[in-house]
Amino acid sequence: MSAQIAEGAKGNTVWVIPDGYIPPKSSGVLESHESICVLNTGSQDAHLRIAVFFEDRDPLEKIEVIVSARRTYHIRTAGLKVNGEFIPPGVPYALMVESDTPVIVQYSRLDTTQPELALMSVMAYPV
Repeated sequence: MSAQIAEGAKGNTVWVIPDGYIPPKSSGVLESHESICVLNTGSQDAHLRIAVFFEDRDPLEKIEVIVSARRTYHIRTAGLKVNGEFIPPGVPYALMVESDTPVIVQYSRLDTTQPELALMSVMAYPV
């Protein structure tokens, strides 16, 4: 990724999320899901490249996403795919998000596997 920094850009260009897990089932009307929440405060679009790492298989790499200048974008991890491969539910995974301009990355999980649902949101680790 190039190192050109857009005017007004805040954050970092590499972020890591070591704990991912898409619950395989949901209860009630809300669907369990996880999201990468990206904020681009800069004056140029941010071109992201996402890699998904697993315990027992090769990673899914070079997943490309664009976050428009001065916008936020919530990326559902279940929708990430490369060559027709998705992140399977019920499998632990980790993520690395690389950007050509600084962005801010947060990670959220909604677990509705039981009626007492849980919502977790954490900042990704800036490298």
